[in-house]
Amino acid sequence: MPKEKFTVTAALPYANGPLHLGHVAGVYLPADIFVRFLRMNDHDVAFICGSDEHGAAITLRAKKEGISPQEIVDKYNSVIGKAFNDFNISFDIFHRTSAELHHETAKDFFKRLNNEGLFTKETSEQFYDEEFKQFLADRYIAGTCPNCKSENAYGDQCESCGTSLSPADLINPLSTLSGKKPILKETYHWYLPMQDHEGWLKDWIQKGELNGELQHDASKWRNQVIGQCMSWIDNGLRPRAMTRDLDWGVKVPVEGADGKVLYVWLDAPIGYISATKQWAQDNGKNWEDYWTRDRKLVHFIGKDNIVFHAIIFPILLKAHGGLILPENVPAYEFLNLEGGKFSTSRNWAVWLHEYIERYPNRIDELKYVLTSIAPETKDSEFTWKEFQTRINSELADILGNFVNRALVLTHKYYDGLVPQVNELNDEDKHVLEEMASIPRRIAKLTYQYKLREAQAEAMNLARLGNKYLADTEPWKLIKTDPERVKTIMNIALQITANLSIVLQPFLPNIASKLEAFLNISNNNWNNAGSNDLLNAGHRINKPEILFTKVDDELVEAEVKLLEEKAKENMKFEPQKEETSFDDFMKMDVRLGKILTAEKVEKADKLLKLTVDTGIDTRTIVSGIAQHYSTEEVIGKTVTVLLNLAPRKIRGIESQGMILMAENAEGELAFVSPEKEFEPGSGVR
Repeated sequence: MPKEKFTVTAALPYANGPLHLGHVAGVYLPADIFVRFLRMNDHDVAFICGSDEHGAAITLRAKKEGISPQEIVDKYNSVIGKAFNDFNISFDIFHRTSAELHHETAKDFFKRLNNEGLFTKETSEQFYDEEFKQFLADRYIAGTCPNCKSENAYGDQCESCGTSLSPADLINPLSTLSGKKPILKETYHWYLPMQDHEGWLKDWIQKGELNGELQHDASKWRNQVIGQCMSWIDNGLRPRAMTRDLDWGVKVPVEGADGKVLYVWLDAPIGYISATKQWAQDNGKNWEDYWTRDRKLVHFIGKDNIVFHAIIFPILLKAHGGLILPENVPAYEFLNLEGGKFSTSRNWAVWLHEYIERYPNRIDELKYVLTSIAPETKDSEFTWKEFQTRINSELADILGNFVNRALVLTHKYYDGLVPQVNELNDEDKHVLEEMASIPRRIAKLTYQYKLREAQAEAMNLARLGNKYLADTEPWKLIKTDPERVKTIMNIALQITANLSIVLQPFLPNIASKLEAFLNISNNNWNNAGSNDLLNAGHRINKPEILFTKVDDELVEAEVKLLEEKAKENMKFEPQKEETSFDDFMKMDVRLGKILTAEKVEKADKLLKLTVDTGIDTRTIVSGIAQHYSTEEVIGKTVTVLLNLAPRKIRGIESQGMILMAENAEGELAFVSPEKEFEPGSGVR
């Protein structure tokens, strides 16, 4: 029976910064495990990825660093690509959407859909920054999420809860360029009328059916993927603009589209196709074999990209005609870090390239830990303490201990030659049966995209071997029953040989070491579970320690480093020491009205204010002269701390304090009520 063919994609990372462990655990590592397994099972598979270089996030980063968008993408494409290579992610190609071939492919795709009448050209009002004189792409708009109320949501999605948004959904939208409220201004774009596709999408997502024919096994789709898609559909799909007013990206290839580029979520998924084209050209293949034939398309993504890969891109693929739709979209939830969310702005992250620089010999250990805690169906958390525990208690004490015992005893008793098997007892038969069943369970789980459970089954084989040696105690039997020990050690070595196979998708470097120890080469899954991978008399090599344990000093150093880096990137001072409610209630904070204001002589920063507090009129000296003129402050309703002990400032007795807000740039602003309250009103 011919093997199924796969085209596997991993979400294109934005080339505006390096990769952190959340990215790795939620997309690239599981995709790599799945692909390695497919290859071992003789599937024809193409593993496609590349950097997404046209998002608004790119131009934002370029503005921040004061360089061009091209310099940004060149820089981070290199950083990301090297990290993938060093982490041993086995892409067939890691391409980039700034490549000429991609621009050609994306333009041809748009023109075909436009000629087929898929898009509608519509005029609408969109947010516009008057100070910067430009329309604002989704990522240039920030505000409060209508779903979770996070104040750091963008115009395309909320990074706190993962909800996909449109700029109009945001509460109190602000331009990320000027920090000011944008205006609405008329412009025109090409729209995808997604509401026209609701009918077939429902059947395809929920049942796996398209035009009455079964296209994929919907039971293998994760609940959160189906749930998020159906929530969108049930709430009514809306037209979505497929173009943007920007000067960085793939130019819209039709007349009258000057200053417009393709929307990144039209542009980026086409990057999978253009990358496949490039790989096919480089390897003498036909790209269409991987997108238009009887093949399974699988997208590994994070949960914030679900609707783009399971609704928008399938609409585009189907409308194009002749292209395959996704077989599955295994989306991962978020990985958190040491009690908080990964945050690039706060530098609350473990960056992959920095980890590799510090621990180049602990690549597979990190892979093991990340897969063990993979956020397949719910958010999970990485901590350095769990990193230590899993390496020490599982990899070192179970897998490493078993392999070392099996190989060291073979060298000690048989000079490194595999002993022959004698008569098997019931215990031996049970162990061999279990050894044969584990690869089948791993395969079943992997085809179901349950990779965390699949890795746990692979480790169960090491547990089986460890327990077998602990129960049979060959180091004691060697004196009384040496023939029995030969059987025990042969079985232990067969388990080790099987580990060199079943660990290859998960721990490829460790699997290669096991092959080197055993003096074999075997990367075919069909051989897993066999009890004759090593013939009697086969010579094995001397082993080395597979895993060194992680000490407390490493954990403490990493947590300290994380906290120090986050402190360096904090815009504001950390929280002050805890105070009691009683102490807080001693503070008399009220609203006051500034009646007069004058500059203090020989003091550039000070204003002398007369303030009506509702209970009296008093003098307060305030250091706001560099932020406000005397004319600006007169008549202002402000917040005043009344019962601060009076003190003399430049010879003037100040009888209180005006409370001000201060941003990261040191600018001051009055803390004033949104309604007109009279002086003396208390602040609670």
